[in-house]
Amino acid sequence: MTPEPILVVDDEPQNLAAMRQVLGDAYRLIFARNGSEALAAAAKREPALILLDIEMPGMDGYAVCRALKADPATALIPVIFVTGLADVGNEAAGFAAGAVDYIVKPVSPPIVRARVKTHLSLVQTSRLEQSHRDALSMLGVAGHYNDQETGVHIWRMAGYARALAAACGWEPAACARLELAAPMHDMGKIGIPGQILRKPGPLTPAEWAVMQDHTRIGHDILRMSDAPVFQLAAEIALRHHERWDGTGYPDGLAGEAIPESARIVALADVFDALTMRRPYKEPWPVEQAFATLRAGSGSHFDPRIAAVFDVIQAQILEIKTAWDAKESARA
Repeated sequence: MTPEPILVVDDEPQNLAAMRQVLGDAYRLIFARNGSEALAAAAKREPALILLDIEMPGMDGYAVCRALKADPATALIPVIFVTGLADVGNEAAGFAAGAVDYIVKPVSPPIVRARVKTHLSLVQTSRLEQSHRDALSMLGVAGHYNDQETGVHIWRMAGYARALAAACGWEPAACARLELAAPMHDMGKIGIPGQILRKPGPLTPAEWAVMQDHTRIGHDILRMSDAPVFQLAAEIALRHHERWDGTGYPDGLAGEAIPESARIVALADVFDALTMRRPYKEPWPVEQAFATLRAGSGSHFDPRIAAVFDVIQAQILEIKTAWDAKESARA
């Protein structure tokens, strides 16, 4: 049985009894006989799913559904209308009110069970995806935990990377995956001593060698998962300091031997590093940062990706403005 109950709302006792017979063996059910009872039960019991009649005295099902969707505490609970209203217009009104499905009475038990199972599965998938996003966010923060203050750098940079990937022709799903993976690019810094990460002056050759190890450390951590987003993150962690002309690290790869994901993140990362305030520097003007990226085209950066980044300046600045506002609000 699901941890949360299913809320069944109907003003006719025989209909509630019918739903108990159809679903009671497989699910934990709670019942409400009108709109006000339904809203109170949804707020108190947090059901996984709501089966809702439309024709009820007082508040009808449409009004109940709209009220549920207007309340942040209940807005994400999926609602299936179960009603005797069979007109297309009624069904359209149900979906407009926020329902995810519409079943016409008299109900078919196999159809009800199938629809309920499908929507509960979607709820579980959504929760799993959110838990993955939370874990990815925490790993991104962990990579910078011992570093100097970076604010919203990793999230802003990830937004730049997604926009740049889209402009380079990536499919939407791949762009979304890159945005999730990009914040973990410096995951390996968790294994670098704090005195090196926070050193105010230039690093010695020995310290610089230790610092470069963060690419391999991050790769070794992230590749332990077979999930595509972690495999992508591992690739980026290892290669985001490689340079187009072969002078980067850890392996001196050049040109298209560097994965495109890492080439995109490298450019987005440098742009954000230049335009953000750090304890040791003021943010560069965006015009100067774009000029620096253009100057690095063909040496540090893939010239095609650098050119695309230049073309989408307006979109990049919109992302920057939005994240800067969030950072100011947090401060």
